[in-house]
Amino acid sequence: MAKAKKNVQQNFSSRKAKAKNDVQQHFSLRKIQPLTANQDKTFKGYETGKNLLLHGVAGTGKTYISMYLALQEVLKTDSQYNKIVVIRSVVPSRDMGFLPGSAKDKAKVYEEPYKEICDDLFGRGDGYDILRMKGLVEFATTSFLRGVTFRDAIVVVDEFQNMNLAELDTVITRIGNNCKIIFCGDIRQSDFVKKEERQGMLTFMKIIDKMNLFDKVEFDVEDIVRSALVKNYIISKLAVGIT
Repeated sequence: MAKAKKNVQQNFSSRKAKAKNDVQQHFSLRKIQPLTANQDKTFKGYETGKNLLLHGVAGTGKTYISMYLALQEVLKTDSQYNKIVVIRSVVPSRDMGFLPGSAKDKAKVYEEPYKEICDDLFGRGDGYDILRMKGLVEFATTSFLRGVTFRDAIVVVDEFQNMNLAELDTVITRIGNNCKIIFCGDIRQSDFVKKEERQGMLTFMKIIDKMNLFDKVEFDVEDIVRSALVKNYIISKLAVGIT
């Protein structure tokens, strides 16, 4: 039994190594540098091996740099991580029931930002699709996580302001051995209407603050890099008291 298990693990490791080599031969990950002080803090926090909680206003590159750092790590030949798992909640979307197709088809809509990021970082339109095909990137929703354990993975939990406390608890308790986790979100962009639902994220962040395994980075308007228009809009919105 032990020998069979060892053979399975060796075969799995061999397949992952081949997948990484295939990608490295045909893909070139674009090098990026931090553009703001808090992006720099994120890069440095990641390099220390800490888990990350990135919170703050829209347009600051939280998801983009998280995917970049994770891809850079996973694609190393000698990386201890085999894949990236991107997790989002689709529950708060009030219009999801009207989308055509199965639950899996509907969830694909939520993959688009990561496809766009991967395609941009690799400078080719099929970057994300090939990474998924090779098993180097997976996408999951909080609806189907019970009983799952992630191992040897970098887990990127995006838009976590749209997860209630039960979902966040489920996500973090799925983390198995040899994993790193990155949370990205902004309470101001929550789809939740009820105050008690929005409170879940704040409660979760208080729990994270009690742990010594996370670096928490708070992104502000000075970190907005998406465009001058977005930066001006968000500053103006905050100035009139809209959060």
